[in-house]
Amino acid sequence: MKRRLLALLATFLCLPLVAQDQRARPKILGIARVNLYSTNMAAARDFYSKSISRTDPCSWCEKRPREAELILLNGEQIVRVSMTPTPTPSSLLAEVAFFTNDLAAMKQFLAANHIAFSEAKGASKITVKDPEGRDIAFVNPLQASPDSVLNASKLRLIHAGFIVRDRPATEHFYKDILGFRPYWHGGMKDDQTDWVSMQVPDGTDWLEFMVNVRGDPDQRLRGIMNHIAIGVPDIRAAEKKLQENGVQLTEEAKIGRDGKWQLNLYDPDDTRIEFMEFTPVEKPCCSEFTGPHPKP
Repeated sequence: MKRRLLALLATFLCLPLVAQDQRARPKILGIARVNLYSTNMAAARDFYSKSISRTDPCSWCEKRPREAELILLNGEQIVRVSMTPTPTPSSLLAEVAFFTNDLAAMKQFLAANHIAFSEAKGASKITVKDPEGRDIAFVNPLQASPDSVLNASKLRLIHAGFIVRDRPATEHFYKDILGFRPYWHGGMKDDQTDWVSMQVPDGTDWLEFMVNVRGDPDQRLRGIMNHIAIGVPDIRAAEKKLQENGVQLTEEAKIGRDGKWQLNLYDPDDTRIEFMEFTPVEKPCCSEFTGPHPKP
């Protein structure tokens, strides 16, 4: 009866009838995990065990499969490092997954918006392709056990970035369909936009679209652009801890164009791991922040 009344009202007002389930997007809460590829798992183990994993031996014990490693952050978020498939893909940032409060409702929402998705048998995860073919996944929040929390690092994954060629199509997908919100945009010069940050609809984590990347970049440049960021409350303390863990730093900490302290590391395949303070210490270039900052 309610649906019939809505249809009559839409006809009377000459308005298109929008299906109710198209408006009922479940919450997208934040980044759940990222999957990274490595061409050298031994070298990757050495790098990630010193940079973002706990340093106790059980974190990267030899009993676990050598084709993939899981790094548990803060009891919830996961960084997965796995062997690069053949042929080697252009981006070694393989997948970004987000927490949703209702995976079943997310399936209905995607179907209502004519977005194809896949679901691995037995896995509580659905995967879609964004307009440029990247794997974007949705998962339910983890039910962390006390043991997993104890074995987790205290780090927080706050954003992931990747090269975007078709900005209008990409922004339409994330903003107009999935509900991501503008957070900040800026560039190497005040009058240009090289980076567009879009926050998840129901949290503070964000995606960073790396636009204006010309031509066919080499792996070094692709690794700089296709990156992940770890939030830290104090960049100097993080820098000291990395050095104590034996990480060879190749760059100094600096204040980025967004006004936040940052420190860049590069894994053996040149994928950038950016350490970033949660809040800016000076006015950003180019635009103001339009959303809340993440917290530790």
